Amino acid sequence: MQETPEKSAILLLADGTVLHGRAFGKQGTATGEICFNTGMTGYQEVFTDPSYYGQVVIMNTVHTGNYGVRKSDVESNSVKVKAIIARTLADKYSRFMADDSLQNYLEQEGIVAIDGIDTRALVAHVRTQGAMNCIISSTEKDIAILQTQLAAVPSMDGLELASKVSTKETYELQGESPNGLRVAVLDFGIKKNILNCLTERGVSVKVFNGKTDFETLRAYKPHGYFISNGPGDPAPMDYAVKTIKEILAEDKPLFGICLGHQLLAMANGIGTFKMHHGHRGLNHPVKNIITGKSEITTQNHGFGVIPADIAANDTVEITHINLND
Repeated sequence: MQETPEKSAILLLADGTVLHGRAFGKQGTATGEICFNTGMTGYQEVFTDPSYYGQVVIMNTVHTGNYGVRKSDVESNSVKVKAIIARTLADKYSRFMADDSLQNYLEQEGIVAIDGIDTRALVAHVRTQGAMNCIISSTEKDIAILQTQLAAVPSMDGLELASKVSTKETYELQGESPNGLRVAVLDFGIKKNILNCLTERGVSVKVFNGKTDFETLRAYKPHGYFISNGPGDPAPMDYAVKTIKEILAEDKPLFGICLGHQLLAMANGIGTFKMHHGHRGLNHPVKNIITGKSEITTQNHGFGVIPADIAANDTVEITHINLND
């Protein structure tokens, strides 16, 4: 039996860097901001994380796809990354619980990917030069044409994307061992396992579209509020800041994670900024200032809060610092 010949693909960065590799997933062209994840496992969770919407992710692990894909290993209802870059993308897999191969999964989801790339060198380049837009294509090989297409891609700086991944319909999840506690979730791209962490502890949650007004949230009569993670720049999200200020005035427990944390900061008069290349991975150290201990965390963000604004603000207290800063 004759094997199908491999198809080539091109990766072009906004700074003019051109890399050649092998096409994987859907045949076509994809654009977005390049970033990298340092995790050695959990690729399906990465690909389906709504916080990656609008981005092209470099996987640091040498082999991606070697344990296939499984319907339960997702953080949302579809792949959210725009494209994937890897050293080796595996079509064959060894996990008996897997439902399908990564190749079939990406084809079905319409995701362009490229492998055969020296990802260590590419990550070092991004760490030095900073995040930038890129384009991957297995169907267009003319660099001049790709440069024109890449130039039309908007910068992540100032880009509001949360509304594109927020739930369209309100839905409710009951706590697994009901304790009567209710949390209203403002969804800007929440991951399924964040909701699981709440319901497994007996908390019932009601998930609302990110543009839901405060009165609608309050009508649920929650004991607390959760402001979710999500993609894009928090700076243009005035609608969310207004709602969070109203939640703060109610003086009930409130927690924000990732984008939600940045929006909470903005609601307290603290600005945000675009990081040089962001933090994305499974084992990032964060110092708990209260205990003095380091905590190992999962990170995925390209924006941060402005330290000088915090220093000048007497209404907030810093409790944790990312040690990679």
